[in-house]
Amino acid sequence: MINSIHNIKLGILGGGQLGRMLVKAGSDYGLAIKAIDSDGEAPIKKFIQDFTQGSIIDYDQVVQFGKDCSVLTIEIENVNTEALFYLEKQGVKVYPQPAVIELIKDKSKQKQFYKEHNIPTAPFQIVQNKAEVEALAHKLPFVNKLACEGYDGRGVQVMKTASDFDKAFDTIGIIEDLIPFEKEISVIVARNTGGEIKTFPAVELVFHPEHNLVEYLFAPAEISNEIEQKAKEIAINVIKKLNMVGLLAVELFVTKEGDVLVNEVAPRPHNSGHQTIEANITSQYEQHLRAILGLPLGATDALISSAMVNLLGEEGYTGVAIYQGLEEVMKEPGVHVHLYGKAQTRPYRKMGHITITDANPQELKRKANFVKNTLKVIA
Repeated sequence: MINSIHNIKLGILGGGQLGRMLVKAGSDYGLAIKAIDSDGEAPIKKFIQDFTQGSIIDYDQVVQFGKDCSVLTIEIENVNTEALFYLEKQGVKVYPQPAVIELIKDKSKQKQFYKEHNIPTAPFQIVQNKAEVEALAHKLPFVNKLACEGYDGRGVQVMKTASDFDKAFDTIGIIEDLIPFEKEISVIVARNTGGEIKTFPAVELVFHPEHNLVEYLFAPAEISNEIEQKAKEIAINVIKKLNMVGLLAVELFVTKEGDVLVNEVAPRPHNSGHQTIEANITSQYEQHLRAILGLPLGATDALISSAMVNLLGEEGYTGVAIYQGLEEVMKEPGVHVHLYGKAQTRPYRKMGHITITDANPQELKRKANFVKNTLKVIA
């Protein structure tokens, strides 16, 4: 496909910040890119000429959008997979494959896949409704997750005592053991159309204590070589067993006993790989493009230690976004600002991210905390 790359028309389902950064990487290859999103002012819109406002969960709209594409990809799993199966039969290359998307976007199917393929994960049970969650009080504490449509921390509730059952989801989902993990890490792995596989170095994730989304991360993770190798082997095993083409983010728990368990996966560029734009030889966005276009995968080595701070809308503020403290953080060397172009802020909305690079790990942590405490998105 290398010789015909300029004849490729790439379609992206979803127009958020991940799609926006994917387009920026694709511009280096001179790709013709189109995108569809329900938001008429989606972050991707300013970066492409061919933008469609439409629903990625509507069968007819997805078919209409994708029928003239050479390759279709996603930036969010909540898409109409039946339309993707149809387009695949019509000769459109869809990566990740519709079967992979369909499996991963349903956490109950995802967990069953791990069990069937002997992939280490937390013990779990599928539940149909709130009553079934409450009937498992003897298993407390545990985590209740929606099977479908959970995103950015939504669709996850921690149940520590029976008093938490009012937060349980009254629809199909899973409960899984609350793992007393020592660290949560992520490994991003890519597989191209020829079966070549490469992993990025593991990163260490720090989650918001209430909203279950990544607040910031450090790369590389402070783990032993043995744990790093184990995590990478698990990530490679998952993408192989899925027979997936594209980029897969594998979030893992590291226990005090040294076990490594898969928490969740995402078949696309991921929040835990933003820092690769500045800190690695190849960014996760370029790697995803290389994988789905059948190109050789790029080197994933880290050029320098890094941290990434998610820029979230402050609690109590809704309206036109104001970036308080932006100039102060930009005075720090090694600070790289990525604003997503979202005009409106609301509590905990992802408005941007900041990558910090520094060869000194202690200085890196100092800068990350400075950014986190100084830069606020208000209205």
